[in-house]
Amino acid sequence: MPENLTRLLAAVRACRDCEGKIPQPRPILNAHRDARVLIVGQAPGRKVHATGIPWNDASGERLRAWLNVDKPTFYNPRYFAIIPIGFCFPGTGRSGDLPPRRECGELWIGRLLAALPRIELKILIGHYAQAYYLGERRKPSLTETVRHWRDYWPGHLPLPHSSPHNIGWFKANPWLKQEVIPALRRHPAMRAIYKETR
Repeated sequence: MPENLTRLLAAVRACRDCEGKIPQPRPILNAHRDARVLIVGQAPGRKVHATGIPWNDASGERLRAWLNVDKPTFYNPRYFAIIPIGFCFPGTGRSGDLPPRRECGELWIGRLLAALPRIELKILIGHYAQAYYLGERRKPSLTETVRHWRDYWPGHLPLPHSSPHNIGWFKANPWLKQEVIPALRRHPAMRAIYKETR
């Protein structure tokens, strides 16, 4: 029998397994057992860590535009579960944020997924999310994985990160906006969310 999600989320948010390995443990995630769509990003950035609100940055603005939902809908856990690969800000390295810690997946992700029986679509944003959920099914590059999104549909949808740092990628790959985003909005889980919120 699946764990009680309320108690499980409280345990995750109290987790300090990475204390001393990252700047400051502060697990950030959102979920409800009725959620239909799972948003899987990399890990909270510095701004999200400071506010405690997932996707509370420019990347989140673009992601909500892709999903065609407003903030109240996006942050309603009955519609969207937000469970990144790493729950805490991992710190900064030479070329940006460090990779998400492995401990979250090892300790918590499997248990959280087992407590979310209604998930119909997992949106995999960026390399780390795709590596975790698709494994050897990934293509040689993120671009090719996203380009072959139909290979993983309708259960998974790989997307590039929605960060402003990827503007060049978006311009070089117009098929994302022309083909993939419209398909995302037509997914039965998304259509059900639109029906309930509009």
